Amino acid sequence: MTVDSFELAQAVPATSNTPHPSGLATIAAIATPLGRGGVGVIRLSGARAYDIACQLTGKTAFTPRMASFCRFYQADGTIVDEGLVLYFKGPHSFTGEDVIELQGHGGMILQNQLLARVFELGAKQAGAGEFSYRAFDNDKLDLVQAEAIADAIDATSAAAASSAIRSLSGEFSQKINQLLEQLIHLRLHVEAAIDFPDEEDVDFLSDGVIQDKLEQTQDKIRQVLETAKQGQLLRDGIHVVLAGRPNAGKSSLLNRLAGQERAIVTNVAGTTRDTLQETVVLKGLTLHLTDTAGLRDTDDTVERIGIERARTAITQADMLLMVYDVSRDLAEDSTPLQLAEQLFGKLPEAKKLLIIANKSDLLTDAHDKAQKASSQNEITQRGYEQVNVSCETGTGIETLIETLCAKVGFHPPENSLIARTRHIDALRRTAGHLTEAHEQLTVFQAGELVAESLRQAQLSLGEITGEFSADDLLGKIFGSFCIGK
Repeated sequence: MTVDSFELAQAVPATSNTPHPSGLATIAAIATPLGRGGVGVIRLSGARAYDIACQLTGKTAFTPRMASFCRFYQADGTIVDEGLVLYFKGPHSFTGEDVIELQGHGGMILQNQLLARVFELGAKQAGAGEFSYRAFDNDKLDLVQAEAIADAIDATSAAAASSAIRSLSGEFSQKINQLLEQLIHLRLHVEAAIDFPDEEDVDFLSDGVIQDKLEQTQDKIRQVLETAKQGQLLRDGIHVVLAGRPNAGKSSLLNRLAGQERAIVTNVAGTTRDTLQETVVLKGLTLHLTDTAGLRDTDDTVERIGIERARTAITQADMLLMVYDVSRDLAEDSTPLQLAEQLFGKLPEAKKLLIIANKSDLLTDAHDKAQKASSQNEITQRGYEQVNVSCETGTGIETLIETLCAKVGFHPPENSLIARTRHIDALRRTAGHLTEAHEQLTVFQAGELVAESLRQAQLSLGEITGEFSADDLLGKIFGSFCIGK
């Protein structure tokens, strides 16, 4: 394979002949992780991407969607690197603009030198998520699909990655668009009934047709909301804090869940003096675990700082695991719930607290077992849950994982879809507006108010795909993407 000779800078550059009325700058960025590697990719998008590729390589033309082997030249004719050039002619590209991909060798020096040369030729540094934003702006992706790109890249489990790819393919968007269509049809019926009140065939206040359609839409919104909640758990996981007295077995439990010796475990009380984080995926659920210093009164300055950090972590937890030594931590006639009150100042909500009775293998006599059974009954009666484990033997760990998944409501369907907090917020607001519409229809028979509630529901739902989205929201979403995507 031959390489075209380098053309002098004075030569007339080739052009792509693709119209770009927007006048946006041509952007460029390294699209692969920096570091040592076999291949490094630099992506360009915009009106001058094609021209820059021609000037960089000395070639006069590139065939769309066909790889061309080239050398990449500095202004004085010296070779920066060599590799493949891929040309995607707009609008048939990721961004909808002319896109060039330069596939050179990996490595920070070579990639940065090549990128600097691209900037010399007129490209500008792409901002975070700018390629995806241009794809969104050019109707190549909707907002859910654009977010799914970042979610696929950041996925911490196979299930999360698979769900993100389904959202990227448009499955989640399709569900939302179907609901939007239903809302639009509802609005048409209601508006027609308001505008033509004397027509019998559109008398929605008496025939019940609109009420039935509205209730069907409410049911579908609830189904999508439940799916979205599972998708959010898949994407974000939950923050779990392990708390309790010193030497209760918190660090041992962290090591058991992590499957490795992450925390130092000794018989010395107060070994853990700071928070320790570890992320694990168990049964598809991502757990962001935080081990904490044992809660007690102490004169040790360093340990006191650790305890303060522990209390801060406790207030920020999605789920709190109170670990106690079943053979030691409960005084005579004391209960685990009383211990929780002592440790945390007040008893946490049942949905946020899971009690872990550690060292259950050490209970031998009948009195100890009877006391444990009595405590279990009180916990259950008050709506709390306790799991008996032994971090030493591993007994009960599987039950703990299953209980934790059930407690946070994690039961994703096989074809679950990734979702974000803003999606759930928009769905809840949509459901709220539909509830208002239902009340205005069935209680007050106020057609104008029904129409307004349906309009607000449509606006809220449209925020998910980006049909109705404020610029500051878009900036926040795309600003969280990595550079080069």
